[in-house]
Amino acid sequence: MSSSPQIHPNEIRARYEALLEVAESIASHRQLSTLFADLNLRLQRLITFDFIGLTLLDPESRVFRLHILQTDRTVVGDRAYEVPFDQAPTGKALDTRQPYYAPDCGALHLYPILETILRANSIESFCTLPLFTARRDLGGLNFGSLHKNAYSPEDIEFMQQVARQVAVAVDNALNYESARAYEEQLARERDRLRALLEINNAVVSCLSARPLFQAISASLRRTFNLDYASLLIYDAEARALRLEMCDFPTGSGVIRENAVIPLEDTVPGYVLRTREGRILSQEEAAAISKSTGEIMSREGLRSVCCVPMFSHGEALGTINVGSRRENFFTAQDLQFFAQAAAQVAIALENALSYQRIEELNARLAEEKVYLEDEIRTDHRFEEIVGRSRALNAVLKQVETVAPTDSTVLIYGETGTGKELLARAIHDLSSRRQGTFVKLNCAAIPTGLLESEMFGHEKGAFTGAIAQRIGRFELAHRGTMFLDEVGEIPFELQTKLLRVLQEREFERLGSSRTIRTDARLVAATNRDLSLMVEERQFRADLYYRLNVFPITVPPLRERREDIPLLVRYFVQQYARRMNRKITAIPAATMHALERYHWPGNIRELQNFIERAVIVSPGSTLDAPIRELKGPKPSSTSTASAASGTVTLAAAEREAILRALAESDGRVGGAEGAAAKLGMKRTTLQAKMRKLGIGGKDT
Repeated sequence: MSSSPQIHPNEIRARYEALLEVAESIASHRQLSTLFADLNLRLQRLITFDFIGLTLLDPESRVFRLHILQTDRTVVGDRAYEVPFDQAPTGKALDTRQPYYAPDCGALHLYPILETILRANSIESFCTLPLFTARRDLGGLNFGSLHKNAYSPEDIEFMQQVARQVAVAVDNALNYESARAYEEQLARERDRLRALLEINNAVVSCLSARPLFQAISASLRRTFNLDYASLLIYDAEARALRLEMCDFPTGSGVIRENAVIPLEDTVPGYVLRTREGRILSQEEAAAISKSTGEIMSREGLRSVCCVPMFSHGEALGTINVGSRRENFFTAQDLQFFAQAAAQVAIALENALSYQRIEELNARLAEEKVYLEDEIRTDHRFEEIVGRSRALNAVLKQVETVAPTDSTVLIYGETGTGKELLARAIHDLSSRRQGTFVKLNCAAIPTGLLESEMFGHEKGAFTGAIAQRIGRFELAHRGTMFLDEVGEIPFELQTKLLRVLQEREFERLGSSRTIRTDARLVAATNRDLSLMVEERQFRADLYYRLNVFPITVPPLRERREDIPLLVRYFVQQYARRMNRKITAIPAATMHALERYHWPGNIRELQNFIERAVIVSPGSTLDAPIRELKGPKPSSTSTASAASGTVTLAAAEREAILRALAESDGRVGGAEGAAAKLGMKRTTLQAKMRKLGIGGKDT
């Protein structure tokens, strides 16, 4: 082994003078990065070396981190290495408080990790000086040379003095950085506490989800310098998440509000299912959900943090934040967002409850107006009247389809009672506790029909001075009856088809999708299949409506029901008008049965109401001469003549019976006029006309 070169005394003096300069210089550094740079420059004047490194000890993990500071050659491997304490000569140097010198690195077999590093970089001599202070162990100062036996005992002794100065400088820098890190941590904690306080204030002050999220998003963006934030709400009916709000001012538009996010194959769905918040890189997100990874890639988001929200064990949704920087979020950030999510969950539950209360109040108010309108209409059916074979066949169909939720299309002429059958379907279904909402499509102007069906927001069109709930929204969990469905404009038929297929729609002037669980019963007096052929009605809508068609027979095809209907309407109107009508002449009933009733039951109802009005006594005095039909043939003329004779005979028979019961007296409380509900003078006139005599009182 060759001896190391001797140092001239003048060189020794120069070294110590330079050491004083080094001590003054490095003592002023407060950051390790600037300290390392200064050491590179200063130590080259003091010691000859090819490599210089600084080994710092991590006291918690007991690992040395080796930083190569200076070399004129290319370093093989990383410039920073981690070596366990007991596998590094620096550990021995710290334990003994003495330098560790290896004049020939080829014999350095006790430390294989260091030997590999030195051999890869052709280091032949190596020396490490322990760095420590009275308070703690810091690490080591390492010198390396491409020559064996590069350092003499004098060199090593001088290195020790350099190491003492470096130890003080490193300790000061570490203390300064620790203080700065502590201050930064305190600042972060202060910002986070302020953000939590702002979130709590938003929880207290915001009664709806949108202003709540806007306040929260502004606080999070300011505290964490976020690029993206969103709130996803869980829709239990759709079993999916809906993007309620999105704060992404620099986004390209791929992420849009009101978008539906499935639970499967999405990161938010994964987080909600596992009930655990996650921090994910773009690659990690893509491994969970290819679609989420693609969206992050298109928007340039490199890091995301997604946390679930639950209240009383029920899923509410997720809070999602993102950054265009890699490894942006920390475990402490995840913990903070979990705390924030717990606060937001409370606020969101309150906001959703408030929203539901508002919607229910609005719906109740709308239903009240709607029911008042119903009361004011001319609907007076209390039950379906009739026993004919044709009616029984229809009622059997109603009983068959009512328990299902299938769409029903009722065909029939005007006035046949299509709405009554629709109500019967509703009353016999599982939706009987819900609302039965009707809409006559022919009675609403074309421009307002869409608003009536689906509602509108304030300002959606001229005259829309307030929000209005549509009929389909009112019919949620009930039955929607669309009368005269053939009158719906062609351009509106597409939206109706969407409601039937997807069970969702948007109010006019709103982009928010509303789901409805309303059963549809439609009615028409037109031939929809012919309208489809003439391109006046959409074929796909026709097939969707025509699931279960029911045809209501006209009154002329169920004449055996006419007497029952006549008696029903007579009782109804007599009670309403405080009349007492106890008899219907056979001739009158016969005439009513023979009439063809082009207006069906509605025409019969109106005729009976008029008959009750003009009947002064207890016998129905129906104006049957008003029942004008098609131009009669000779046969019908003869029948009409015989009908007139029959009516006169019936009147004569009724008067004679009343006279017999009153012992021939016309007037008086027990006279025939009182029994017939007529005035005495009117009865006397009829008796003279029919040639009947009686006692005068």
